Order: sequence, then C-alpha cells, then structure tokens
Amino acid sequence: MSLVRPNIEAMAGYVPGEQPKEGEAVKLNTNENPYRASEKAYDAIRAVADKGLSRYPNAAGQAFREAAAAIYGVEPDWIMCGNGSDDILTILTRTFVGENQLLRLPYPSYILYKSLAEIQGARSEEVRFNDDWTLPDYFAQAPTAFASERVNTLENVSPEDLKLVYLPNPNSPSGTRLSNEQIRKIADALPCPIVIDEAYADFSGTNCIELAKENPRVIVSRTMSKSYALAGLRFGFMIARPDTIAETFKVKDSYNCDALSIAAATAAIQDQEWLAATTKKIVATRERLMTRMRELGFIVPESFSNFTWNVWRNNELSHKELYLYLKKNGYLVRYMNYEGYGDGLRISVGTDEDTDKCLALVERYLNGDR
Repeated sequence: MSLVRPNIEAMAGYVPGEQPKEGEAVKLNTNENPYRASEKAYDAIRAVADKGLSRYPNAAGQAFREAAAAIYGVEPDWIMCGNGSDDILTILTRTFVGENQLLRLPYPSYILYKSLAEIQGARSEEVRFNDDWTLPDYFAQAPTAFASERVNTLENVSPEDLKLVYLPNPNSPSGTRLSNEQIRKIADALPCPIVIDEAYADFSGTNCIELAKENPRVIVSRTMSKSYALAGLRFGFMIARPDTIAETFKVKDSYNCDALSIAAATAAIQDQEWLAATTKKIVATRERLMTRMRELGFIVPESFSNFTWNVWRNNELSHKELYLYLKKNGYLVRYMNYEGYGDGLRISVGTDEDTDKCLALVERYLNGDR
C-alpha cells in the first residue's frame, strides 16, 4: 500500500534541463545568461558573508522590494520575493487553485504549470496556440464554452471551476510574444486572475507592469535568473495589487529568500546600466542565430527572448539525432517533444563565440558529418 497521495504517485513530475558537470559541455539548453552578473551583486554577497549568516534575513526581502518598486513605479507592498520565479508560481497556484479546480495554460508552453496543478490535485486545461503563436479567442472564455477545442479533454467542468490562468510572455519554447493589447483583451474577459510569466521580458522590449496597475486580476511574475545572470542564486518576484500580495504572504515559506540572495538581487536590479548593456549583446546575438538557422533550412519563429525554437522544414531530419550530435561534440541544446504538436530544438543564446561554434556544428551535420 502506497503512503503517497494518489495524485502525486500518478504524476510524471517536472524534469529540469540537463545540467552536466562543469566543463563537460557548452550549455545552450536552459536559457542561462552567458555573461557574468553585475559585479555589484558579487560585492553585495561578499559584504553579507563577511558580516555573518547567523541571523535570519528580513522575511519579506524588504530591501529588494524597495529597490524594485523604485524601478517599476509601484510601492513596495506591490512586490513579493521568491526563491526563483518557480517559487512564485508555486505560491500563486497554492493561493488560488484548490483540489479539482481548474488552471488554464497555453500549449506548448512551460510544462511546470501543469505539474503545479497536479501537485494541488487540481486539473489543468491546455489551449493550443494558433499557427502564428497567437491565442484563440476562446482562451479567455468559460471552460464549458469550447469543450471540443481543448488539447486535453476535461469532464464535468463548469465556468466557476476556472481559478487561475498562466500566460508566459515571451513564451517558451517559441520565444514569441503577445502584444499588450492582446493580453489586455484576455485579462479583461477572464473571471479569474491571470499570471503573466515574464521570465524573459527584459529581452523583449515590452512588459505588462502597466496592465497589473490597471487590472486587479493581472499578476506579473519575474526572475533574476535570465536577464540578470543569477540563475545559480535563485531569486524571483511578482508584482500585483497589495491585497493580492497580502494573501500570498499567508502561503509562502517564512524565510523563502536567504540573506545572500536578497542582497545580490537588490544590488543587481539597481544596476540597470549593466542590464541594458548585457541584454543588448544577447539580442544582437539572437538575431544572428535566428537568421543563420533560417538560412540552414529551419523554421524559426521571431524570438523576443534569449533563445530560439528551431524546427526543420522537411521531415527527413531527426531533431533528436541532431541534438545527440551536438552533445557528442560538446554543445548541449534542448530537445523538446510535445505530444500532439511535434518536436524541435530550443537553442539558448550564448556568447558570440559559442553561438558561432554551435552553428558551425549544425552546418557540418547537415552536410553529412555524422
């Protein structure tokens, strides 16, 4: 007899991207920033470590809240800190979605959303993107209004079951984005909160912070892992109305962010000059990566993130075999296969040197090197 909850036993669980030992491969598979974080973040870590770690940190991460509030034009009580944005997503799911209730997400997108619903004993409703990576109008409709259109068929669903919607913008794996006006239209039509997951927004040139100010149902989730090059630190945050933030504080762990991460994230987000310079370099490399992969014969949607989604135009190329070839030659990209949709390769933007070497390997493979 199992001692585990049935819904946990039944779920597959989220599988993070492969993390090889240092030096084994050039990592272009988990959308990490290839550049070193702001030196101000390292200085802040050293200062905290020198002072000592025997005391608990501020439970709210108040120093970061104040720094981020100044940048985004809100008060500190609009911001909540988390142990990475995955912690923020977990807190939001636990806050809004109960057992047998409904969480909606686009498909294909970040697969963790579905795992979070499964942990809660809730149901997830996947809505397939259109071919141009926009969303159909019924994404904002009541669950019973489009039963035949859902990717996964759900039984006994009523309109009031829908408690939370996740919308990554830019999306992964595609790197595409919806306009603020498209998102505003969706948010205005929904009866429940919508979380705009902006893990990659700093690469896109736009964000939904103003929508969160306009609409009490809009919540924006952010991470310091990607644009700020702090993936190893684990720090995320969300921006929402203070009454929403107050409710989520009831759900979060007491000290979900440690003193080192709070200090480093605070210093990093205040260094907007570093952010602008680094994202400019990554965007320039991303444009070259998209252009060259298209020249080599891949379909590559216009990316507004720090990665590209690459699908071979014809059926004779195996994405899995190309992934293994690159791995054998020291370059790790992300092979992804979505049921009912197909597979492809997601390639993170690296340094110019690493990106060019990866492109050269792809070309060698296409020219017959096996």
